[in-house]
Amino acid sequence: MAFIRKENKYDWDLEIIGGCSRVKITKGEDIAHLHELDPKMWTVLSCPVKGLEIDEKSLVYMDADGDGKIRVQDVISTSKWVVDAVNDPDLLLKGEDSIEVDNFSKESELGKNLSVCAGRILESLGKQSGRISISYVSDISAIFAKTTFNCDGVIIEASADDPDQKAVIASAVAVSGGVPDRSGVVGINGEIIENFYKALADYAAWQAAKVEAPYGDQTDKAVELYNALDAKVKDYFMRSKLAAFSPDSTSTLDVQNSRIEAISADNLTGKTDEIATYPLARITGEDTLDLRAAINPVWAAQFAALKEIVMEPKKKELTEAEWCEIGAKFAAYAAWKGSKTGAEVESLGMETIKKYLDQNHKDALLALVAKDAALKGDVDNIAVMDKFLHIYRDFYRLLKNFITFHDFCDRCKETKAIFQSGGLIIDQRECLFCMKVDDMGKHSAAAPSSGMYLVYCDCTAKGIAGKLQIMAAITVGDIGDVVVGKNAIYYDNKGVEYDAVITKVIDNPISMTQAFWSPYRRIAKTVEGFIAKNAADKDAKIMKDVTTSINNAPKAAADPKASAAAAAPFDIGKFAGIFAALGMAVGMIGSALASLVKGLVALSWWQVILTFIGCLLVISGPAMVMAWMKLRRRNIAPLLNANGWAMNASTRISIPFGETLTNIAKFPTLNLKDPYAKKGIPAWKKWVISISSLVVVLVVLWICNLFAWAKLPSPLPCFNKEEVVVVEQTVEEAVVEESPVVVE
Repeated sequence: MAFIRKENKYDWDLEIIGGCSRVKITKGEDIAHLHELDPKMWTVLSCPVKGLEIDEKSLVYMDADGDGKIRVQDVISTSKWVVDAVNDPDLLLKGEDSIEVDNFSKESELGKNLSVCAGRILESLGKQSGRISISYVSDISAIFAKTTFNCDGVIIEASADDPDQKAVIASAVAVSGGVPDRSGVVGINGEIIENFYKALADYAAWQAAKVEAPYGDQTDKAVELYNALDAKVKDYFMRSKLAAFSPDSTSTLDVQNSRIEAISADNLTGKTDEIATYPLARITGEDTLDLRAAINPVWAAQFAALKEIVMEPKKKELTEAEWCEIGAKFAAYAAWKGSKTGAEVESLGMETIKKYLDQNHKDALLALVAKDAALKGDVDNIAVMDKFLHIYRDFYRLLKNFITFHDFCDRCKETKAIFQSGGLIIDQRECLFCMKVDDMGKHSAAAPSSGMYLVYCDCTAKGIAGKLQIMAAITVGDIGDVVVGKNAIYYDNKGVEYDAVITKVIDNPISMTQAFWSPYRRIAKTVEGFIAKNAADKDAKIMKDVTTSINNAPKAAADPKASAAAAAPFDIGKFAGIFAALGMAVGMIGSALASLVKGLVALSWWQVILTFIGCLLVISGPAMVMAWMKLRRRNIAPLLNANGWAMNASTRISIPFGETLTNIAKFPTLNLKDPYAKKGIPAWKKWVISISSLVVVLVVLWICNLFAWAKLPSPLPCFNKEEVVVVEQTVEEAVVEESPVVVE
C-alpha cells in the first residue's frame, strides 16, 4: 500500500487494480476530502446520466448543471452536500435507502431541516419508528393523505370548519370541476373561488335586468323558431316581389320541375338539404303568404309550430310587415337573453345564488388557500429529502465506478459495474461483461482497439417494445460456433429474458489455447476451401460436358460418318506416359518420406523431441506471440469511450482477470454409456491390434536396415552394403604423397 503525502493535504490510500494505480475509497473521510483529490488521479472524468445500471433519478440529482453527464465537479459538489447532511460520513458507505433521523447533522442547516422534515413525514404517515426511507417520500400524496393543508394551494371541504363554507366549496367544485388536492380529494384554488363569486354576481345582475317574455313560457321556443325561419320567409317575399315585377319570371323563381326530376329517382328522405333550398311556398306574385297553402316539407313543421305560438288560429294570410312586427316583439327579450353571464352557476338556482352572495365567504375561503400555500417550505423539504435519500444510497456506488473502478475489478463480483447490463449465454458459456449500445456503428468502429473478442447482438423480449442492442466480450475458451446469425439468450440485471441474435463479431484473440490452434484451423479451412473449389469446378466441367454431349447427340445421329471420323483412336502410348508419370510421383513421395524417416531415425530420442517441438513453434509460435501481446493490451477504455464515457485511465483485462468475465460450463465426471455412441471393438482387441501394428512397423524398419545405428543389421544381405566413402584429394596433396622420402 502506498500513500500520497503532501504538506497540508489529505493522505490517500492507493492500490493497483486493472493494471493501473488507483485511489482507494474505503471510509467516509475519503469522501469528505474528494475536493482535494487531483482530477488526474480519477479513473473517469465524466459519464452519461442515462443507460446505466443505477437509479437514473439519483444521477439526475447529482447532475448539478443538468447537461446529462456526471462530471468531476458534479461529484465534488455532491460529496460536500451529502457529507454536510450527516453526522458521520461513514454512513455513506452502507448504500442503504433509509437513515435514522438521529443521524442527520445537528450542526448544519441542511441537516436540521432534513431532521425536521423527516419527523413531519413520519408523523403524517403514522409511523412510530424514527427511520425515514425512500419509499416514504416517493409518493407525496400518501404523505398528505390525512392532512387538509398540504401546500398545493387547493382547499377541500375538510379544510373549512364552517358548514356554510363547506357548502360553498362543494358547489364551486360542482360547477367548475375543481382541481385535485395532494390528498387525492378534489377541491378548489384561489382562481376558482374568484371566478365562482364573479359568476354568482353576474348571474344575479342578469336576472335583475330580466325583460318580460312576450309569449310566456313559449317565448324561448318562439325566438328559436323565428330565427330559424326568418331568412327563408324573407326570401319568399323577395321572390314574390320579383314575380309581381316580372310575371314572366314566376316559373323561374318558383321551384323548377327539372330539379325535382333530378332527385325523384332517389330516396327523398336523404335529399333534405336539396329540398331545403326550394322556396318556402309556391311563388304566385302575391304580396302575402297564404297560411292555408302548402309549405316546403323541410320547413313545414317549424313554421306550423311558430304559427301556433305567435299567430291567431283563424289568420289566413301573412304580410311581410306582420312578419317583421313579430320579430320586433322578440327584440328586447332576445337582447336580454343574449347578454346572459354567469351561466355556469345557473344550475344552483337563484335561491342558493342569493344565499351565497348574502353570506359572502369569499375572503374566508381565500384566507384558507393562503394558509395552505404558506406550507410550501414543507413540500420543498420533502423534495430535498427525496434527493438526499437517493444520493445517500447511490453515491458510494458511483464513486466505486467513477474513481476506483472497484465494482468492475472486484474478484468476488459481489456487485457489477454500473455499465454491465447483464449476461449473455452462448456456446456453453456466460459472458458477464455486457454493455448496452446506443450507436452500434460508432461503438463497433472503436471496438477493435480494445483488443477483445466482442459480439454485438440485437435483443428482443416479449411484452417489451423496441429492440435492445448489446455488446458482449468473450474472454475465455475458444471461438467455437460463434458466428453472425447465431441465436443466444440474454438476461438483464433484473432477470428479464431476451432473445438475442449476433449481428457483428470483432475478431481478436480469446486465449493462448485458441492462438495455438489457430494456424492449423486456418490451414484446414484453406484446404477445405481448395477442395470444395476444385470439386465445384469439376462438377461444373462434368455438367458442361454432359450438356454438350446431349446437345451434339442429334447431329451425330444425323451424320454417322462424321461421327465416326470425329472419334479419336485409342492411343496406348498416351496412357503409358500417364502411368509413368504417376509412378514417378509416387516414387518421389516415397523417397521423400524415406529420407524423412531416415533423418529422424539418425537422430537421438531427445533430438527427435526437440525437432517436434521446433516444428510446433515454427507453426504456432508467431500466432501465440501475437496473441500474447494482444491479450496483454486488452483494455475496456475504448468501449466505454464509445458509449460516452471520458476515461482517464486504462483498465487492462489480463488473462486471470478475463477468466472472471466469462464462465464456461463445467460438467462433473460422468461414467455413463451413450446409447447413440458408435459401437467399436473391445478394448483388449484394440491393444492387440496396436501392439501387432507396432511390431510390424519395427520389423519393417529392421529389415530395411534402419536400426544399423543400434548394431542391428538387416537379415537381408542386400540391405547390409557398406557405404564407400570417397575422399577427394587435391593435386598438391597427391604430389606430396607420391614424392620419395630422402634419408641422409
